[in-house]
Amino acid sequence: MAAVLPITRQIARSVQENRRASHDLCIAEVRDCLIFDRHGVSKTFSSLFQHNKAIIVFVRNFLCYTCKEYVEDLGKIPRQMLQESNVRLVVIGQSSWGHIEFCFFLDESKIEKKKAFCSLTGYSHEIYVDPERQIYKKLGMRRGETYMETPSSSPHVKSGVLVGSLRSMWRAMTSPAFDFQGDPLQQGGALIVGPAPQVHFAHFDMNRLDHMPINWLLQLAGLQTLDFSESHKIIDI
Repeated sequence: MAAVLPITRQIARSVQENRRASHDLCIAEVRDCLIFDRHGVSKTFSSLFQHNKAIIVFVRNFLCYTCKEYVEDLGKIPRQMLQESNVRLVVIGQSSWGHIEFCFFLDESKIEKKKAFCSLTGYSHEIYVDPERQIYKKLGMRRGETYMETPSSSPHVKSGVLVGSLRSMWRAMTSPAFDFQGDPLQQGGALIVGPAPQVHFAHFDMNRLDHMPINWLLQLAGLQTLDFSESHKIIDI
């Protein structure tokens, strides 16, 4: 299998708002913001990267089909690979903590079921929520979508816009109180930060398809890349 070439250029888009230079990002402003786990237990944001490096991915909301499929590929990252490099992988959403455990989806037999988001995606790493979007707002993640002349294309999104949007809408309609499980206009992003306040990389999504490729995040964090096309096989670089 051909090796993935190392990244030798600066990662940037034609529109610069989606990327903040690491030295301009003041992580101190969000150190004490609280995040919540699936049981509603709080911890400070800084606890994620105080003693180790962390890849932190902020998603739009748990109903968004692009986020679901992106997190499915994050779930393919082997836990052992992260542990050996002392790197944490963390997903943060912006709904209430109860939505980590449960969401509604439509299975192949068209039967509505209730299933844990992590079970639905196969994601078994750390996951938290920022229900008031304090971290999203203070870091400057955008609300609303901006599309460039060259459309964003995530290698981790498999569904088309029409089918994916219909599935997201159906899951919203069948969840309690027509709940979108977060602000549907809020965009996410990705950070590589730690140990302590050192920010190595920051990317803020311009739209729902503007995810940072996972292999880029892995490589920037000093990890081996993976083959996401079929399985989670490690590619030596």
